[in-house]
Amino acid sequence: MEFGIEVITSPDQRTIREEMERIGVSPEGIDIMAPKAQFFIVKISGISGAAASILKQEMLAKGGEAAVSREAARLGETPGEVLLMGHTVHYRRLLEKLKQQPFGLAKLEPLLQEALARYTSTPQPSMIKGHDFIWGSRTYVMGIINVTPDSFSGEGVAHGEPGAWVTAARQRAEMFLHEGADLLDIGGESTRPGAKPVALEEEMARVLPVVENLAQTSVLPISVDTQKAKVAAAALAAGADIINDIWGLQKDPDMPKVVADYGATVIVMHNKENCEYRDLMGEILAFLEKSLEIADRHGIPRTKVWVDPGIGFGKTTEQNLEVLRRLDELKVLGCPILLGTSRKSVIGNTLNLPVEERLEGTAATVSLGIAKGTDVVRVHDVKAMVRTARMTDAIVRRS
Repeated sequence: MEFGIEVITSPDQRTIREEMERIGVSPEGIDIMAPKAQFFIVKISGISGAAASILKQEMLAKGGEAAVSREAARLGETPGEVLLMGHTVHYRRLLEKLKQQPFGLAKLEPLLQEALARYTSTPQPSMIKGHDFIWGSRTYVMGIINVTPDSFSGEGVAHGEPGAWVTAARQRAEMFLHEGADLLDIGGESTRPGAKPVALEEEMARVLPVVENLAQTSVLPISVDTQKAKVAAAALAAGADIINDIWGLQKDPDMPKVVADYGATVIVMHNKENCEYRDLMGEILAFLEKSLEIADRHGIPRTKVWVDPGIGFGKTTEQNLEVLRRLDELKVLGCPILLGTSRKSVIGNTLNLPVEERLEGTAATVSLGIAKGTDVVRVHDVKAMVRTARMTDAIVRRS
């Protein structure tokens, strides 16, 4: 007899169940065994040594594994970290036992349960400007229209007379619609590193006429890229649907109230003044969780919040690449993930290419980003990236 050996490389629940069905496993057996094939590594931070010791013992007793930091292993007062490793059944059994445990572990149980539920599910669908966004069904493409004279990629429309800006923006919006875009992102201030800040009045003068026109002439939802609450309020009043805040509701104290008052969707992006991290992904998640807490306090439901890891903001090239490798960790937040890598320096530095030659590099980040769970891609080259997204969707989402 000649044996055949195959390693199943996509252990998502759909693939697992299809393979079991194909080889003739009973439905009852599939329900029991499929969860055992989905493996998770979960990091718990801020845990006491005593709690970490119990957590490790319980996870080992359930058949899983746990790695404990030196701080936690010493059983001292300094909080430490634990890496839990196991499949769905291990965590299910662990959660049942944590409810009865001391040292704060009973409080950890609902948090861990919620995190795993968010990670393994898709965000609730939403509707914006009459358009349904069914997360997980396909990737949505956001076309960039910079109403600036100094955009890093050189495609800003703020040249010549102000009246010409509106015409140029409308023509680009029409082109993006024809090319398959799902949304538009309008910005009146360059946020590239080292860019000169734009005064409030100047940003409004650039953005508002374009938003007013596109709100009437384009069927696509309009996002406005701004970190100023007054610009956001004026843009929403003019017909914008989404606010894209590069400081994640954490810079302008009035921004959360503006978003809440208009019932708008908001994109919260991770940002930092420097590139110094002790725990890159942990700190990004903590920042975005704080943004979500701010949104919640102001009455902005999580269903109206998208998260963006902030590629190119407060990160070195190597750090940006690490974020892209670990992008799926953002799924634990339970929000749609937006990725903005288009023509950015991480591509230029990696490939040693100028801005105008970063199309293929952008496509690679878009495709791999989708494979890692991205829901929306913010791009300059809509036609090419729509095609990239559709091909990737056909492989990753089977759509």
